[in-house]
Amino acid sequence: MQQFASDTPLTILGIESSCDDTSAAVVRTDRDRILSNVVAGQTELHATFGGVVPEIAARAHAEKLDFTVQAALEHAGVELSALDAIAVTAGPGLIGGVLSGVMCARGLAAGSGLPLIGVNHLAGHALTPRLTDDVAFPYLVLLASGGHCQFLVAEAPDRFHRVGGTIDDAPGEAFDKTARLLGLPQPGGPNVEIVARDGDARRFAFPRPLLDRAGCDMSFSGLKTALLRTRDACIDAHGGLARKDRSDLCAGFQAAIADVLAEKSRRALETYLQMSPPSATLAVAGGVAANQTIRKRLMELCEQMNVRFVAPPLPLCTDNAAMIAWVGIEKMRLGQMGDLVARPRWPLDTRQAALLGSGKKGAKA
Repeated sequence: MQQFASDTPLTILGIESSCDDTSAAVVRTDRDRILSNVVAGQTELHATFGGVVPEIAARAHAEKLDFTVQAALEHAGVELSALDAIAVTAGPGLIGGVLSGVMCARGLAAGSGLPLIGVNHLAGHALTPRLTDDVAFPYLVLLASGGHCQFLVAEAPDRFHRVGGTIDDAPGEAFDKTARLLGLPQPGGPNVEIVARDGDARRFAFPRPLLDRAGCDMSFSGLKTALLRTRDACIDAHGGLARKDRSDLCAGFQAAIADVLAEKSRRALETYLQMSPPSATLAVAGGVAANQTIRKRLMELCEQMNVRFVAPPLPLCTDNAAMIAWVGIEKMRLGQMGDLVARPRWPLDTRQAALLGSGKKGAKA
């Protein structure tokens, strides 16, 4: 397979449809890297259900993909014929949405003759710091999103070593469930953060799960249960949930998440620093990386440990196609084309047993 030198200009169309954001982007390697990054959200479609409905999401992707790709090409001022390849999320994610993106990419490739590159959605988040900040390997990345939470040492575009992760809920999932429990709209993370600004984080004594256990693994399901019980106690005591109660619950919950992530990040950094990286870096990626309280805690930790801290711009924290296109560029430089099997599960570190086990669909990410 042909490899491309690092200084060879490449322009790639990225397509992302793994959950509830339909996105297309054009990214190139020289000058202004992100020429376009169009995202069509589905928040209104799922609002009444309190979460993402896979069937509705898949149908919306199928309806929006063509228009999103066209908009991305127009905004970039690039013709399809001027591209070097098409990169598309092939997993992990909601399989209906993943299939929608893969089939769209296949159709575009068949009509244009462009090569196709299947991309791991998690690699998109994990490699975003290289797109935005030219971070050198190896670096430690905290990938924290709605469905995943892992500490990964990124050793190369196709090689990741997991040093810890959640054994149950991801923090983004916990934020979403907390929002539902407190009657807040989705997406839960941003709305919990907004309400928490007026709250007293010290009022309620929420647990910090697994801090008494060595290592970098995390757990967030017990924290969610503790919040449910505390909410019910407030309702029983006052005949309802007052605005102050809701703010304090959000603030206390968010503080607990931040404490766990900060301490586990410290431990992960200690493990990573034993590798003597030339330029020690902690990068945070995924939707939870947009939380300003969590960012501040991690920045303070990096200052204490003399480690560079990198966080992508907020629009690149959530699901987007620019990160998928960038992984396509990284893979193309390595001569890694293809890998276009749509899959709901696809762990980045395939050398270790999956934290959440395996099933008929394969190892969970």
